[in-house]
Amino acid sequence: MPQCIAPLQAVSAPVRAPHAPVRQRQARAWLVPLGAALLLAACGKTEAPAGPPGGGMPPPEVGVVTVQPGAVGLLTELPGRLEASRVAQVRARAAGILQQRLFQEGSDVKAGQVLFRIDAAPYQAALQSAEAALAKGQANLAQASALAERYQPLAAAQAVSQQDYANAVAAQKLAEAEVAAGKAAVATARINLGYASVTAPIAGRIGRALVTEGALVGQGEATPLAVVQQIHPLYVNFTQSAAEVLQLRRAMDAGRFKRAAGSDAASVRVLLEDGSEYPLAGKLLFSDLTVDAGTGQITLRAQVPNPDGRLLPGLYVRVRLEQAQADNAVLLPQQAVTRSAQGDTVLVIGTDGKPAPRSVKIGGQQGGQWVVLDGLQAGEQVVVDGFQKLRGNPVVKPVPWQAPAQPAAGRAPAAGAPASSASSAPAAAAAASAAR
Repeated sequence: MPQCIAPLQAVSAPVRAPHAPVRQRQARAWLVPLGAALLLAACGKTEAPAGPPGGGMPPPEVGVVTVQPGAVGLLTELPGRLEASRVAQVRARAAGILQQRLFQEGSDVKAGQVLFRIDAAPYQAALQSAEAALAKGQANLAQASALAERYQPLAAAQAVSQQDYANAVAAQKLAEAEVAAGKAAVATARINLGYASVTAPIAGRIGRALVTEGALVGQGEATPLAVVQQIHPLYVNFTQSAAEVLQLRRAMDAGRFKRAAGSDAASVRVLLEDGSEYPLAGKLLFSDLTVDAGTGQITLRAQVPNPDGRLLPGLYVRVRLEQAQADNAVLLPQQAVTRSAQGDTVLVIGTDGKPAPRSVKIGGQQGGQWVVLDGLQAGEQVVVDGFQKLRGNPVVKPVPWQAPAQPAAGRAPAAGAPASSASSAPAAAAAASAAR
C-alpha cells in the first residue's frame, strides 16, 4: 500500500495552489476522491495472490520406475590374463653358422614355413658320404648273393663242400645288413640336412628374432631362435573364490537360483583395461578341479576369438560371466538404492502418495543396475530421482524416470561395487525424512 501514497499526494497537490481561480479549485476538488478510488482499485489488483484454483502448492514431481520382475542373469566380474592358445619355440637342431633370416618380425607365418637357414655344407657332405657307403654295401650284396646262388646247386651235387656254401650264405646276409645300415645312415644324413632349414612348427604370429645372421647356433643344445604364438583364438585364465563357488552351488541346490542356459559352454564377455567391452563373446572351457592352497581360488579358462589380432597375450582384462539366473528379480538404477551397514533400502510410493522406505535384498550388479532379489512387488513404483524434494514427507506426483545419456568414454562400474556417495546421499536423506 505505501506505493499508492505518492500518487495521491501528486493528485491533491494542485488543489493547494493559492492563486488558482475558484472554478478550477472546485473542479479539482471533486477529482481528488475519484483518483484515490481508482488508485486503490489498481493497488488491490496488483496485490491479489496468484495460485492454483484449489489453493496451496502442487505436489512435487519425482522420477520413478515401475517394478517388473523377471528372470535376470547373475553376472560376475573376475580378473584374468590373456594367453596364446598355442606357443612354440623355434630352436636350432643343427649346429652351424646362421646364414639367413627369411621372415619379417611380428608377421604371421604358416606351419612348415622356412624361417632360418643354417650352413648346410657339412650336412650335404655327410649325406653324400652315407650314399656312397650305401652304394658300396649294395655292390657287396650283389657279389655275395651271386656267389651263394652259384654254390647252392654245387653243394647239392657235392661238387663243393658244405662249409664253402655256408660261408657264401653268411657273406650274403652280412652284405644285406650292411645295405640296411647304409640306408639308415642316408636317412639320418638327410634329416640332419633338413634341420639346416629351420621351419615354423605351428601357424601363428612370430615375434622378434633372438639371434642374428652369423651367429653360431646348436652347439651342445638347441639354441632358441624365435617364438611363434597362435593368438586366434586366445585363452583367458581367471580365478574365482572357492567360497563364492560353494555359495552359488548351495543357492542352486536350494532352488533360489537356476543354472544359466548352456552353462557347459557359458558365454563370457571380456572387459579391457580402458573399461570398454570387447565386441566378440567367448565361451567357458573348463573350471579347474583343484583349489589353490595359497590363495583359496579356483582357476577357470575361457576361449575368446581374436580374428583381427586386437587382443594380445599377457593383457590384463576382466571377465564378465553369467553363472546363474534368478527368477522374479528386478533391475533398479543404482541411485535408487541406499546401501549402508544396516542394509539396503529403496523408497516406494505408497497408496497415500507418500514415499516410504523399504528394505530389499541385492544380488549383484548388471549393466550399471542393481539386481534386487527380494523386497519388491510387481507394479510398485520406486523413487529414482527428485530426492531433494521429499523433505517433510509430502505427497508426491510420480512421473516415469528416463535414464540419462551415457558418456562416450568412461570406465564401467565394477560388479558388486557399492553405489557412489553422490547418488546414495540424496536417497539416504530422503529415506530418513520419510521415516520421521
